[in-house]
Amino acid sequence: MKKPFFTVITFAKINTRRFFRDKMAIFFSVIFPLIFLAIFGMLYNNNNNVSFRVAVINESDSAFSKQFVEEMGKNKIFNINKDLDTVDKAKIKMQNSELDAAIVLPSNFGTVASGNAYPTGQARVVYTENNQQSATTLASILEAQFKIINSKLVPTVTPFTVTTEAINEKSLSSFDYAFAGLLGFSIIGMGIFGPVNVFPELKKMGILRRLSTTPLRTWQYFLATMIGQMAIGIVSLAGMFIMAISLFHLKVVGNWLELSVFLLISVMMILGIGLAIGGWAKNERQAAPLSNIVVFPMMFLSGTFFPRFAMPELIQAISSFFPLTPVIDGIRLIASEGRHLTDILPQVGLIGAWFVIIYVIAFRVFRWE
Repeated sequence: MKKPFFTVITFAKINTRRFFRDKMAIFFSVIFPLIFLAIFGMLYNNNNNVSFRVAVINESDSAFSKQFVEEMGKNKIFNINKDLDTVDKAKIKMQNSELDAAIVLPSNFGTVASGNAYPTGQARVVYTENNQQSATTLASILEAQFKIINSKLVPTVTPFTVTTEAINEKSLSSFDYAFAGLLGFSIIGMGIFGPVNVFPELKKMGILRRLSTTPLRTWQYFLATMIGQMAIGIVSLAGMFIMAISLFHLKVVGNWLELSVFLLISVMMILGIGLAIGGWAKNERQAAPLSNIVVFPMMFLSGTFFPRFAMPELIQAISSFFPLTPVIDGIRLIASEGRHLTDILPQVGLIGAWFVIIYVIAFRVFRWE
């Protein structure tokens, strides 16, 4: 091995060992993104499984009403509180926001009226003013169920109908969309905050100043830092994919090799921002504010936590040129839509342009002390 690259590998090993000995760095670079992923995964899973917290007050003794309540209990849409048997008890729960609504089946519900050959009845949905939207949705669901029951009891003619048609295209689930943003959040953490936290500390201890007196070149030190951070990034991103697939059933429909290459390029590009800020700053007081000024706009406007399509058009146009935006968009296109690298050339090109710009700045502003 040639001496320059032997030096690079040596310092990469030193940087990697230093990281894995630092419990705080491990927490914020590896464990903290997993905690975020777990929280968002549980939130989006709950949103996908829509259910209503209801109480069913059955005041009827008819066999039909009992069967109807039993069938509701089997439906996952209804989360029935079986401890409530009166409207007054249900009102207390609704006032405390522990219940969305109460479904009241009156005493004549399910009985066969004189002159009819089938049971009849009218269910009543009781709700508070702040739960009007949930109650309206709940009433629509009940009406749809009653329509099915009515069609079995009384044959009716339906002049107008609707049908559904599935197109042969995949769409993003809520968690699929959020996962790409969480990967972007993790890449920011390891790529920017890693060097920003380490470089000023090494300058303060005088380590970088002593290194500057050796034959070590700036590009060698940058490359060694990059290799070390890439190793850390692989561990962090692999952990996120394992958790997302095993716990939250993430489906990666794209090519794993292309996705891996894209992630590595993205980490290298974002890492350049950390090298530039950490290499320029003399101490933590300079590094922390500057890194926050750079990170926070990307974190909130690049689609990390909020979808860009919901933002004003001007914000979308501006944020499309942020370094993190093509990273998150590219991850979504490859992982969730099955696109290839040749299909996302605009994102790859923008990352390449930022790569050149960022590293030119990083080399120019870097100082050993």
